[in-house]
Amino acid sequence: YYSVGGGFVVDEDAVGADRIVLDDTVLKYPFRTGDELLRLARETGLSISALMLENERAWRDEDEIREGLLEIWRVMRACVERGMTREGILTGGLKVRRRAANTARKLRSEGDPQALAMEWITLYAMAVNEENAAGGRVVTAPTNGAAGIIPAVLKYTIEFISDDLERDIPTFLLTAAAIGMLYKRGATISAAEGGCMAEVGVACSMAAGAFAACMGASPETIEQAAEIGIEHNLGLTCDPIGGLVQAPCIERNALGATKAISSANLALSS
Repeated sequence: YYSVGGGFVVDEDAVGADRIVLDDTVLKYPFRTGDELLRLARETGLSISALMLENERAWRDEDEIREGLLEIWRVMRACVERGMTREGILTGGLKVRRRAANTARKLRSEGDPQALAMEWITLYAMAVNEENAAGGRVVTAPTNGAAGIIPAVLKYTIEFISDDLERDIPTFLLTAAAIGMLYKRGATISAAEGGCMAEVGVACSMAAGAFAACMGASPETIEQAAEIGIEHNLGLTCDPIGGLVQAPCIERNALGATKAISSANLALSS
């Protein structure tokens, strides 16, 4: 059996074969492309997150959906917080030193968090990916190697932007999921297949669109934010030193998180 990335495991006979989707549940608003998603939003008047919520009802009721989304956020938050307290050298032989805890101490001593918001979002992403490199518990978003971007941007949204967490956490995660589905169905989220643009690039795109959604953007603007997020990661290769998800991966997540905010702001301003 082979892990080919993006959550897929195949046997040797299936390597290179088309992947089969076994779940044939009928959804209320099925879509496979960005055009189809925008058409559904126009026809129904629903937001992208609301469309996703309706589709999720095919498997579970709304209370279960919302509790599941909040549990995903709780695991993400715990990972960030754990990563900001752990120190030492990451295993693997590269002697990469964990930096998040020291950075957190410095930022806490420097005063107004609002004035240092981008430094904080960088810290959140690094904290998660140091945990990933150390074998800690992360949420694949969309993969382990790109697991720091969505938690960082969501925590930034919660800490610095949101005035309604019960609204914004589901909006963020459902919107990010819709965008991630477009890549998983239409291209790949595996760095083994598509380079790091398929992991960090997709995570950046997902986070950009999700952040725009929490800022009240239209479906068209959300998709523009997602497009900017992936566009400026195109060609990004996957070549980690020694095969370890440490260098350049940890810093790459930090840069992907700040790039997601910039992508959303570009779309919102235009």
